[in-house]
Amino acid sequence: MITSSEKQYIDLYTQARQIICEHSSDAMNAVRDEAFERFKGQTFPSKKVERYKYTDMQALFAPDYGLNLQRLSIPVDPYHAFRCDVPNLSTSLYFVVNDAFFHSTEPKGHLPEGVIVGSLKDFATTEYYNRLAGKDNDAVTNLNTILAQDGLYVYVPKGVVVDRAVQIINILRSDVPLMVNRRVLIVLEEGAELKLLFCDHAADDREFLSTQVIEAYVGKNASLDLYCLEETHHKNTRVSNVYIDQQANSRVKHNIITLHNGITRNKLDLMLSGEGAECACYGCVIADKQQHVDNNTLITHHVPHCTSNELYKYVLDDEATGAFAGRVLVEHGAQKTVSQMTNQNLCATRKARMFTQPMLEIYADDVKCAHGSTVGQLNDAAMFYMRQRGIPEKEARTLLQQAFVGEVIDRIELESLRDRLRYLVEKRFRGELNKCEGCKLCK
Repeated sequence: MITSSEKQYIDLYTQARQIICEHSSDAMNAVRDEAFERFKGQTFPSKKVERYKYTDMQALFAPDYGLNLQRLSIPVDPYHAFRCDVPNLSTSLYFVVNDAFFHSTEPKGHLPEGVIVGSLKDFATTEYYNRLAGKDNDAVTNLNTILAQDGLYVYVPKGVVVDRAVQIINILRSDVPLMVNRRVLIVLEEGAELKLLFCDHAADDREFLSTQVIEAYVGKNASLDLYCLEETHHKNTRVSNVYIDQQANSRVKHNIITLHNGITRNKLDLMLSGEGAECACYGCVIADKQQHVDNNTLITHHVPHCTSNELYKYVLDDEATGAFAGRVLVEHGAQKTVSQMTNQNLCATRKARMFTQPMLEIYADDVKCAHGSTVGQLNDAAMFYMRQRGIPEKEARTLLQQAFVGEVIDRIELESLRDRLRYLVEKRFRGELNKCEGCKLCK
């Protein structure tokens, strides 16, 4: 039964369809009506839906947020006003303000010939756009498809190696409560290589609801490292759905790190579609106060001789809530599959809550698959050992927590990012604010 949460968006699209389409592109408009028909027949998932049992999606979408459907420009140049907390990485730097790619004449670093990093509405084609997301009849993905007017397009041609990492700063900016619908399309052709870093920030102390859908196509022998770092604030609600398709002998590393947030719900659907494909998915969550972080993953082994590895770690303090639900599906005929899933969690207080649900679903008989999870507190023996050597209790707790999440940080291949994240994680555990030094937007 349709609730008020869905009805407001049904009414919105019915009334504003022409405006939405006028400020977007043919490729994005071509799939809106189909997504709208699907959305009209469904509701936002309740906690009774298996993949959403730890987050009340209907409550998240119930408030009436403003939307910038007329695409009014934001009066700021982020290249001069914004300073990310992950600077000096020698990256090719770009900005997305709310849900629009920011066009600028500012030098962004050299990209190899044929590589495109730009506005989705300028470059998207029906060949790739919504091909993965459209197969998932998810209400949030459908809503994003209905309302998204722009976003980011990244394309790397066959055989091209992008040596310098591409860094995308996503900035939430508004004077009123705002809903943002961002879309990202990544295409790597055969043999291409790319390291892509997303940094999410909120530049204003407003309530934000952001939906994000990322589609990534990784061709034969291609390599994609995808890093996602969230440093927003307690008034931000973030719902991100990521869809990745891997072809033969491709390699993907997906690393998601949540340092500051309000309510975060991340979903990852990764498909190993070609033999010899490998993926490694890592997650690090640090949450306190009443923050909520829910990571849900589905890795599907469609074919034989593929490898997947997952490691997610949470540190929860105060009354924070964490959730991890990971499922590995090994289909019929996907022999010689190798898969490992691990979720480890620390609850620093009695009021912190962690929900963990690792799952294996296997329909092949020649596989090596394992999974496990732990929820506990800091090791009393280690605490005693450090206290006996004169280390104050608070400092000992911080050091042990840093060491706990360090296993995830150490797996980041970008050395400069890895070092910077160690510093940011230490700041986080010491209770320091996430305001970036020198940022004129975050005063």
